[in-house]
Amino acid sequence: MTEKKYDLIVIGSGPSGHHAAIQAAKAGFKALVIEKQVLGGGCIYSGTIPSKSLRESVYRWSMGSKGTMGREQEHYSDITDLPDFPDMSRLLRRKNRVVQEGSEIFEAQLKRNHVDFLMGEAQILSPHSVKVVQSSGDQVVHGSHLVIATGSSPVQHPHLPVDGELVVDSDTVFDLKKVPKRMVVLGAGVIGSEYAAMFLMAGTQVTLIDRHQRVLDFVDREIVSHLLERFDHYGLELKLETECEKVEVRKTKKGSVVDVFLNDGTVLETDVVLVALGRKGNVEGLGLENIGLKPTDRGLIEVEKSYETSVPGVYAVGDVIGFPALASTSKEQGRVATCHALGLDDACSKSKNYPYGIYTIPEISTIGLTEEQAIAEGKDFVIGRAPYKELARGQIVGDQWGMLKLVVEKGSLKILGVHIIGESAADIIGIGQAVMDLGGDVNYFVGTVFNYPTWAEAYKAAALHAMNCYLGRHDSEN
Repeated sequence: MTEKKYDLIVIGSGPSGHHAAIQAAKAGFKALVIEKQVLGGGCIYSGTIPSKSLRESVYRWSMGSKGTMGREQEHYSDITDLPDFPDMSRLLRRKNRVVQEGSEIFEAQLKRNHVDFLMGEAQILSPHSVKVVQSSGDQVVHGSHLVIATGSSPVQHPHLPVDGELVVDSDTVFDLKKVPKRMVVLGAGVIGSEYAAMFLMAGTQVTLIDRHQRVLDFVDREIVSHLLERFDHYGLELKLETECEKVEVRKTKKGSVVDVFLNDGTVLETDVVLVALGRKGNVEGLGLENIGLKPTDRGLIEVEKSYETSVPGVYAVGDVIGFPALASTSKEQGRVATCHALGLDDACSKSKNYPYGIYTIPEISTIGLTEEQAIAEGKDFVIGRAPYKELARGQIVGDQWGMLKLVVEKGSLKILGVHIIGESAADIIGIGQAVMDLGGDVNYFVGTVFNYPTWAEAYKAAALHAMNCYLGRHDSEN
């Protein structure tokens, strides 16, 4: 075996691992990335990038389908040859191209920053040494610090055998040969809701099932209610406080179908079942026991504020530490972990709030306190709303459903939270984030001129509404 020495060893090349290594390299330290599958990790080959690429293809297809997305039908009244379902292979073309290019970009960035990388399976031997198992022979590498960024994968349930054809999960959904006419989605979390929205807008009859009382519990309730109204408008059937006990594949004259047995006695017949019932950390075979780390029953690694584990010098970031498990937050976690490990205090995170992006159709983005959290914390606040249908941009593109919502503290007029549903939500959330992080208040939006016609104008409209409520020109919103 050959041996090498590094300042930082990163296991996993997804967003968190990638940014951890790049941060080290830019500060002049020697970093190594170990990846056993594809550079870019699950984000590139089965997670964020392919799912959002598929969403984009479905979204563009749906814009031409008779008033889909709340757009006026007259915009597309001359389209008469649109099929009932898009071609799955065509939907996946964008995904395949973006995945290929994404992995190449990750590799180029590592090389450009002089980060070494090894393809192989990592086995931790000690807090400072890792064996890399490769077909050409094993290597042992040594490092002063170790970052675990191995990501997550769908939880496998014995009563829900995933076959990649009739029963799929978020990894195998891309193996579908055609858009199904009927689909049952088990799990109404972020992943389940996103895929339910995608296939709904592709023309599939979708039933979304979850054992909880509410969908997307961490999102502002008013925003979620708008999403559910959209789902209902396009025919999605939602069954809450319900669980699937088993699925059975049954042969018919027209082909195979899946019977979904629910705990309320209902049996649903469907063409495809998509299982989105949680994820587990990728720690199997990693050798955590060799350094005294014990993951949770979901394979998650517990960390401190700086993302350091209970073992000094060993950090964990990204999906392998659990919620929020978003590519955006994972990137920053990796960077912060490296800054802490290598003493780069000046480069540590300055952001006080992390935004969340949920790529349903319509998309959702949120930052700061929800209205419900503000109430629970005893805040004295008002709400400002800007319906998309009242914006010139909303009229132009035909988004009649969207909304931007501000939660504004009465005394200081500080922005406590921003919550958006509608087109470009995840893009324009950054405007509110910047004002919040820089200590601005609602008067910033009132006194700012935004380009016209843009989505950004929603901030001014919502701010004016909030100020009217604050001054008593409208009823108080809380």
